Amino acid sequence: MHISAQISLYPLKQQRLSPVIEEAWRILEENSLAEMVFNAIQEVFMRSAEKGSLSMVVTFSNACPI
Repeated sequence: MHISAQISLYPLKQQRLSPVIEEAWRILEENSLAEMVFNAIQEVFMRSAEKGSLSMVVTFSNACPI
């Protein structure tokens, strides 16, 4: 079974958005997107939350094409 994931990260109340998003991308690249996807997503959220308020949406699907 193939599962796809869509992650939306919205830094809130921050003057610059790119540091949070760039770090999130780096974390995802460093982690295998197979077994470690949940750990990577959790790390993205925890590290991003240290920098300020945010909202993150993650969608998993086994029906949507990649």
